[in-house]
Amino acid sequence: MELAVRWTGQADGVPVLVLHGFTGCAQAMAPLTERLAAGNLPRPALRVIAPDLVGHGDSDSPDDLDLYRVEAMAAQVLAVADALDCDTFHLVGYSMGGRVALTLGCTAPQRLRSLTLIGASAGISDPAERSRRAEADRSRAERIAADFPGFVDEWMAGPLFAGQAALGEAHLRAARAERLASNPQGLACSLMAGGTGAMEPLHERLVDCDAPTLLVVGARDSKFCAVADQLAAALPRAALAHIDGAGHAAHVEQPEATAAAIAEFIAGTEALPAGSLASMPAAVARPALIEVEAHPVGEGDQV
Repeated sequence: MELAVRWTGQADGVPVLVLHGFTGCAQAMAPLTERLAAGNLPRPALRVIAPDLVGHGDSDSPDDLDLYRVEAMAAQVLAVADALDCDTFHLVGYSMGGRVALTLGCTAPQRLRSLTLIGASAGISDPAERSRRAEADRSRAERIAADFPGFVDEWMAGPLFAGQAALGEAHLRAARAERLASNPQGLACSLMAGGTGAMEPLHERLVDCDAPTLLVVGARDSKFCAVADQLAAALPRAALAHIDGAGHAAHVEQPEATAAAIAEFIAGTEALPAGSLASMPAAVARPALIEVEAHPVGEGDQV
């Protein structure tokens, strides 16, 4: 199986892997990756790496459902890091990509310099609720097979994307085209095997995720604000950043503030002396909007 990977920034910079959400791709994370790599945010200089997860974008869409499970995707992210000689790295994940990132944080925290989750959860702990979600995801997968464009329109009309309407028709058309560029079979497999209904919840394993963790959440995303509060209380070393004026996709709706919060967090963890991370306090950050000039993305790699 092959995964498509883009990277930008300095070739010898501190590595940061960025994972997109369901129906997304590496290009969908460009509002964040371009700003992190631009070099005018808090140092150090970064090498920002963004793969298309299995079944998404230009990556392969195999038939084997086991390859779409969250644990399998986490292993694939480690394989990307290994292929690019990243022994340790900062990891950023949004929504589904956040669940993959958190899984990696719980299973291989020694590989992470830091972990940032944007609008992400640890799964669904209640078995009945998880079963209902699994059934809903199976129905959505059938909808993808029957009418992929119709599914994309319905998905983008959902409450998680309400905040993006203010970004204008041009943004919505581009986001729709990005989603339609994925393989519908891959997205259907991702829902059935990697959705929150299929995923083994991580709540009992959060204590193992001892990487310094930043929980980024849009202040208008009330559901995930509550989820972030719960994660902050359960994770060993967590900080919380509320992004004003943003909903679920804070990195798209308020990219300057989101990128600045993440870059500051990464710079802070890089500056900490070895062995000092255990004393990192939890904090609530309300970053101000910062004007950041976006630089174009560099050439992509295939791994």
